[in-house]
Amino acid sequence: MLLPFVCVMLIALVMKDIILFDYWRSSASYRVRIVLNLKNVPYTRVPTSLLDNEQKAPDYVARNPQGFVPMLSIDGHDLTQSLAIIDYLDANYPDPAMVSSNPADRAKTLAQALIIAADTHPIDNLRILRYLKEQMGQSQEAVDAWYRHWIIEGFAALEAMAPEEGLFGGDLPNLADVCLVPQMANARRVATPLDAFPTLVAIDARATALEPFARAHPDAVKPARYD
Repeated sequence: MLLPFVCVMLIALVMKDIILFDYWRSSASYRVRIVLNLKNVPYTRVPTSLLDNEQKAPDYVARNPQGFVPMLSIDGHDLTQSLAIIDYLDANYPDPAMVSSNPADRAKTLAQALIIAADTHPIDNLRILRYLKEQMGQSQEAVDAWYRHWIIEGFAALEAMAPEEGLFGGDLPNLADVCLVPQMANARRVATPLDAFPTLVAIDARATALEPFARAHPDAVKPARYD
């Protein structure tokens, strides 16, 4: 399973295009796809299967020692961690901005985004769920309950911070919107009850109706082998 991926890695090394190594259902990858689309940055995807552990291939780990997705190869750099990648894109492709230049507004947006990106998603990602099930002997039912618990806790705080109209970014999406939408997709995948979060549900609906978000959706980039 790794051989085709390694071949693609070698091709990517000699290409000068912007290359995104991602997994179709990865929330962090989804965030980066959204931002690349919002900023109209052309890029080429290299699908990297977490199920097949392609992110642990030696050639990949040599460039990304953590062995995670996404990784963005751009301007001679291999960038990792979705929020760091987005920060780089914001600095080099400033329109539309993902965070405000106003320090207070910037801090507010970062706090909203980090509720998901730092406090919710990391303890619900695939490697944690695998550990719970394979190393700690938890049932799938228990793992799903774990997943929903942390989403509900994070969404409860974010709901209280959410604007009643528009997006987190107002008329244009910002980093909080970019983090919310993939987490909403995760929540629905594990049947998380969302009735307590009507404002977040409304923001998600507004954001996902936008073309850059739609093109980044997992179903829009899912490899044919997963059909």
